Amino acid sequence: MSHYDLYAIGNALVDSEYEVTDAQLESMGVAKRHMTLIDAERRAALLAHVHGMHVRRTGGGSAGNTVVALAQLGGKAFYSCRVADDELGAFYREDLVANGVATNLTHTKPAEGQTGICMVMVTPDAERSMSTFLGATAELDHTALHAKDIAKSKVYYMEGYLAASPTGLDAALQGRAIAKEAGVALALTLSDMSMINFCRAGLDAMVGDGLDYLFCNEEEAQTWCGTQDLEAICQQVSQLARVVCLTRSAKGCIVLEGGQRIEVPAAPVKALDTNGAGDMFAGTFLYAVTQGHTLAHAAWLANQAAGQVVSQYGNRLTPAAMAALKVRFAQHVA
Repeated sequence: MSHYDLYAIGNALVDSEYEVTDAQLESMGVAKRHMTLIDAERRAALLAHVHGMHVRRTGGGSAGNTVVALAQLGGKAFYSCRVADDELGAFYREDLVANGVATNLTHTKPAEGQTGICMVMVTPDAERSMSTFLGATAELDHTALHAKDIAKSKVYYMEGYLAASPTGLDAALQGRAIAKEAGVALALTLSDMSMINFCRAGLDAMVGDGLDYLFCNEEEAQTWCGTQDLEAICQQVSQLARVVCLTRSAKGCIVLEGGQRIEVPAAPVKALDTNGAGDMFAGTFLYAVTQGHTLAHAAWLANQAAGQVVSQYGNRLTPAAMAALKVRFAQHVA
């Protein structure tokens, strides 16, 4: 019997989100719509630019958002990550626990240094541009893994951003091997175009000889396949996993499985902030399939959840909003 619905490994980052204009984004030299890794000096320079601006602080990290989404719906999740022995590290650990996510952070001593942060700049067109200081999470390694818990999970989920970290990638791959040997389903998110452009070898290693679930948006899929032809993209990415979820913003999503193609429309919303949309999609989709729902029903739930998160500022929904969404889902599948 599985102990966890989802076991994930990824970066532990505290999100600091700012609303900025395109002109401000340009003056800061931040690449729009991309995730860019920064060092401590660049972080200090960016903090000087946004000094005095209103900031929203939340727990983040791509896979961290995904496990929280699943747990808020009532699923059981475990998150392997790394924080420092500082105020942000304590904030991150307590946030996971408050959301019902089990984690290695409650069993291990925090690292020295600084906990990672992600500075998220949201422009009026709802696009998010991220500058990430990895801090302690850059040294995430195999010691964060709980092998027995991986083996007792339904799905093992890898964050594609770990392709940028030699130790993080090694840990993700060690966990993958444990999961595969135990017959646990394997899942991966491609995370960001920058990972595909600069860390393709790491992502290829995560894909390995195939996955059970792959999550990517259309732009990432285009970058991966080197084409904008949707039919060619669907054919190529379907070779990577048993089930592929290709999200297309306002166009909804395409779910590919064994030559079958399911198209599910998006929720009709006005987008304010796309930060966390893909993470939310993955978490709610995996919640539904691990509870025995069909792929079409899982995609409906995931589209609704992602639609809600982009129609607000911030990368997560409140417990009350998730509870209401769960009621709507029960009505939808009835």
